[in-house]
Amino acid sequence: MLTRIAGGRVIDPAHGRDAVGDVWVRDGYIVDAPPGAQADQTHDARGKVVMAGAIDIHSHIAGANTNTARLLLPEQHKASTRRPAETPLSTAGWSTFETGCRYAEMGFTTVVEPAVSPHHALHAHLELADTPIIDKAILSVLGNDDFLLGLLRQKDGPAAIRDHVAWTLQTSRALGIKCINAGGAVAFKANARSFSLDDAVPHYGVSSRAIFKALQHAVRELGVPHPLHLHCNNLGMAGNVETALATIAAAEDVPLHLAHVQFYAYGKEGERGFSSAAPRLAEAVNAAKVVTVDVGQVMFGQTVTISSDVLRQFDARHQAKPRKWVIFDGDANGGGIVPYNYRASDFYNAVQWAAGLELFLLIDDPSRVFFTTDHPNGAPFTTYPEIFALLMSRELRAEWIAKLPKEAMAATTLPSIAREYTLAEIATMTRAAPARLLGLSDRGHLGAGAVADVAVYDDGQGRARMFGSAALVFKDGELVVRNGKVTHYRFGRALTVRPDYDAAMDRRMAAYYDTRYGLADDFIKVPDFAIPRPAPFGLVPCAR
Repeated sequence: MLTRIAGGRVIDPAHGRDAVGDVWVRDGYIVDAPPGAQADQTHDARGKVVMAGAIDIHSHIAGANTNTARLLLPEQHKASTRRPAETPLSTAGWSTFETGCRYAEMGFTTVVEPAVSPHHALHAHLELADTPIIDKAILSVLGNDDFLLGLLRQKDGPAAIRDHVAWTLQTSRALGIKCINAGGAVAFKANARSFSLDDAVPHYGVSSRAIFKALQHAVRELGVPHPLHLHCNNLGMAGNVETALATIAAAEDVPLHLAHVQFYAYGKEGERGFSSAAPRLAEAVNAAKVVTVDVGQVMFGQTVTISSDVLRQFDARHQAKPRKWVIFDGDANGGGIVPYNYRASDFYNAVQWAAGLELFLLIDDPSRVFFTTDHPNGAPFTTYPEIFALLMSRELRAEWIAKLPKEAMAATTLPSIAREYTLAEIATMTRAAPARLLGLSDRGHLGAGAVADVAVYDDGQGRARMFGSAALVFKDGELVVRNGKVTHYRFGRALTVRPDYDAAMDRRMAAYYDTRYGLADDFIKVPDFAIPRPAPFGLVPCAR
């Protein structure tokens, strides 16, 4: 099957392309224009923008916290979408099924769930397998688990850490490693209510800094493409920019990705002791070339915060709206679910909204700042089109700023920023750069050999409408969306890495689970037959 997407404005930053032309697809892959060939089907893209399928590197769409949030807030199911008659529950609002459809309708074709405990990996993969159209991946969480902290306490050395990280990646079928408030959850169990970069974990005697550094080096030395994905200490606290700056300094020359940095961009200036410190954080990111970040943009409205940072969620429970929450002190990280309503009239929420946009606009290189709302923590992923529009129009931002508390805007620099993102910069931030950061050389671009993930948007109708409802979306060359609605259902792959490790780690982990829990270690493994579909996993190569 040869397909021609004809006459659109093709924006492909990976190849420096921004011009009217064609994109050709054969058997699921992008190909060069075949001389003299006649397409089996042609789609008219004149007057439209053609980009690679978008990639979301940080969105909580599966796992224990997500499911607990679904159970805690049934009223939000009704608020999202009325359940159609005579349909299974899996198609209810914000279900796995609807998540895949709504991502595809916006032109997204790959999404990463960034926080799955290895013990919950099988269930997360089953959920993601029920999420149609898009390709998926998980990041496995380490940094508060007894085995890793025991290795550090015993000074077993870097080789043991590497083997444990590789074993975790293989058994959980993950694409990378996430670390959340390293050591903080263990300290919480010992009644600590704050935990900073150089605090020592009770009973283990290792600092948060030592934990994340050990994981950071292990990930690099294994050749895992995606750097350690770090959720820093002191999330959400006034003055926490100092923590973020210290963490960036600690990265030294080893790649590191910092998650949802908007929640770490706070100073203590002003009468309320709360201000945006985004310019300081952006300056540090600009200077630290090994550091990448995603923003975690806040948008106004009802959402629910979900996190394995049990310290943060325990502290935030008094802000729950509606007044109900779940905090659990579980294996490794534990977690918490706290519903929250970001209000435009609220000083603190307005500063948070502005701080996220400041980070987007003050970080110079769009290939090192990634587009997220930390779904659903800052806002649902369905608000992405509105945020694209804000980044692309100073005039639109000014309209929003005029409606927000003046004292809040005075605590930020946003009103003075003139930068407007171009379509090419949006394509870099959502396509080319995330593919490179995740090691996915087969996507994020429209060059020959790429999987044919293609999004076609109507131009000239306003950026929010444009990005909210793609005219056409192709996944692996199959047309799946037309005029903003899914027209064809299919199921993607889960992307994984498989770094090598010493087989002695298998014996150590088997003995550990048998001694501690009386369980065989295969309870944690995600087997090949777990997902009864052809080729459910896609292997991403490691550098070593």
